[in-house]
Amino acid sequence: MKRDKNPRLVFLLVFLVLIFTTLSITSVDARKHHSKKSRSHSKHHKHRSGNGNSAPDSENPPAPAPAPLPPYVSYPPQSRIFDVLSFGAKGDGISDDSKALLAAWGAACKVPGATVEIPSEFKFLIEPITLQGPCMPRLVLQIDGTLLAPPKVASWPKSSLFQWINFKWLHNFTIQGTGTVDGQGSNWWSLSQIHYIQKRSKDIPNMKPTALRFYASYDVTVCNIRIINSPQCHLKFDNSGRVNVTNITISSPENSPNTDGIHLQNTQDVEIQHSNIGCGDDCVSIQTGCSNVHVHHINCGPGHGISLGGLGKEKSAACVSNLVVDNISVQNALYGVRIKTWQGGIGSVKNVSFSNIQVSEVKVPIMIDQYYCDKHICKNQTGAVAISGVTYNQIIGTYSVQPIHLACSNNVPCTDVDLIDIQLNPSPRYRSFQQALCWNSYGKSQAPLVPSSIDYCLRRHSGSFMEIAKSHENICQ
Repeated sequence: MKRDKNPRLVFLLVFLVLIFTTLSITSVDARKHHSKKSRSHSKHHKHRSGNGNSAPDSENPPAPAPAPLPPYVSYPPQSRIFDVLSFGAKGDGISDDSKALLAAWGAACKVPGATVEIPSEFKFLIEPITLQGPCMPRLVLQIDGTLLAPPKVASWPKSSLFQWINFKWLHNFTIQGTGTVDGQGSNWWSLSQIHYIQKRSKDIPNMKPTALRFYASYDVTVCNIRIINSPQCHLKFDNSGRVNVTNITISSPENSPNTDGIHLQNTQDVEIQHSNIGCGDDCVSIQTGCSNVHVHHINCGPGHGISLGGLGKEKSAACVSNLVVDNISVQNALYGVRIKTWQGGIGSVKNVSFSNIQVSEVKVPIMIDQYYCDKHICKNQTGAVAISGVTYNQIIGTYSVQPIHLACSNNVPCTDVDLIDIQLNPSPRYRSFQQALCWNSYGKSQAPLVPSSIDYCLRRHSGSFMEIAKSHENICQ
């Protein structure tokens, strides 16, 4: 029995030894694996949180460097300011900056509320151009610098003699700023220059360009800028509406021919206010197709005053209605407030009011001339544009030639004309004066009236002439 138990005991001991050895090897391997993993994690963490002086891990290369920033652009695409200098303009007054202005305009036209900037302290030579729409609403042309027209008459293309800068098909548009639009028109005012350009080509008409012209544009505002020395008219509105001109200055010499300040034609719903206009022709000229026009708080002179017409040229139809001119100061001018029509025309002028007009050294403060002629001799014709419903109220100041001149047509006389509180005294600086002229004009007068002869100026009963006036008004309906 004792021999049988020894082998079993030996076998049991061997089995226990094998189990113990296996467990020991497994434990050692587990500890080695954990230690290696911990070191690897510690090394990786140290690389990520280092101060940048550690060598990079070859197994974990650094992230690529960020892309460089784009070059600086003065006006990024999302900006609403489009400076002509950013589009290549030089602004030295010599280089042609027309293309830069057109490029800036083209970019701004597509952005609502955009501004085309003409920066201050620069002068930009601009050839005759058209800045046209349609554009996005609330577009602004900010003129703080100076725009210069080509000074040499011969350099103008014959296709561009009608205007210098033409604004076309615009809505909800504003021109503003502290800058100047300079037409450099002195060469145009010389007859020798006009003759020279005509000799270059028989096809060149006898015309001079307007500085700024609007065509078929609505909800337009022009404010604060200066427009000077235009070859012809300074600011013109054709076939437009809802126009506001505020606080502008227009200036050209008294002897610059046909340089009207503001010219309206076929344009309705206009307000012109708080501005200074001195030129060689009408401060404000209102032509056919105009209605609902209010002109007020204007300093006019030198010039030819505030004028309606000439209307009805070459037997054409003319229609002007609902015009109010008030709070005007006219000094050193040819006329104060004037209506002028050509013989032979048709149509009507009606519902016109001139009030609170201060005149100083004005040759003829009040004028209606239905025999207007810009030549030495014009053919006598029987037809005329009918004039009715015209009020002159508080026309006060001094004249140098004649206080009032009402020359109405024999066949189509002026009707419903009111003269109220007219106080016009001869200027002490002059000695030779003419008596008031009143011909074929009907209406009523109301004191005070100076000179007293004005009280006898108007005939009391127009009779059948009122029917003639109404028949002319039908043409304009």
